Amino acid sequence: MIALRTDREIDRIRESCRVVGLAHRALRGLIRPGVKTAELDRVAEEVVRSCGATPAFKGYHGYPATACISVNEQVVHGIPGDRELREGDLVSIDIGAKLGGYYGDQALTTAVGEVSPEAQRLMRVTRESLFKGIEASRAGQRLAGICGGIQRWVEARGVSVVRQFVGHGIGRRLHEEPPVPNYLPLDRNPRLRRGMVLAIEPMVNLGKPDVVVAGDGWTASTADGLPSAHFEHVVAIMDGDARILTMTEEEIVDGK
Repeated sequence: MIALRTDREIDRIRESCRVVGLAHRALRGLIRPGVKTAELDRVAEEVVRSCGATPAFKGYHGYPATACISVNEQVVHGIPGDRELREGDLVSIDIGAKLGGYYGDQALTTAVGEVSPEAQRLMRVTRESLFKGIEASRAGQRLAGICGGIQRWVEARGVSVVRQFVGHGIGRRLHEEPPVPNYLPLDRNPRLRRGMVLAIEPMVNLGKPDVVVAGDGWTASTADGLPSAHFEHVVAIMDGDARILTMTEEEIVDGK
């Protein structure tokens, strides 16, 4: 069943999303060559807990860390460790938090120093596709408008949408109904209604869409070894345009 949230509940989800945004803000100043992904994870957990929240991912189905930190060819669910960031890397960081019984979730991909033009284009297209999905998030429309809008934008620019992982509803649980794929066709195509809260998160590969999961059971990487990017916002379906509950990149960078 798809939950319809009250305005008060939406505000509670936004509070959890704000915690996640603060964690991303703290990490932005640390992303540079030589920094280990474990250090980024440590800081993310400190920020989340300092806000009175708990890390949503840590312990979830056995996941061992606060943040999923995926570098270059790693698509999602990269486990932080001793890997050091290098000049030219793309690093995708996905953080979740639970505050007051409600969840927040957000992913961003950041360049480490100067990156290749192809990597810059991949990030730009992925970010743009997220906002194409958000533009289609209107009450009365179908979920397919979000999913198809993302896919069309991505594939028209010669890159690939990952199909093994999808977005999701969010609220009292980290993953709720409905699943939000970044492609068509859909198994289910519900009509969007006011009060639905969705985590929209395109994962886009520079090469082919195929993904392989490492022996750790978590880290998913592109099968062809080419880089991937991942951006995510949580949005609430309202009477007009969707309300973005997560911080924008500008808010994270500028400290607004």
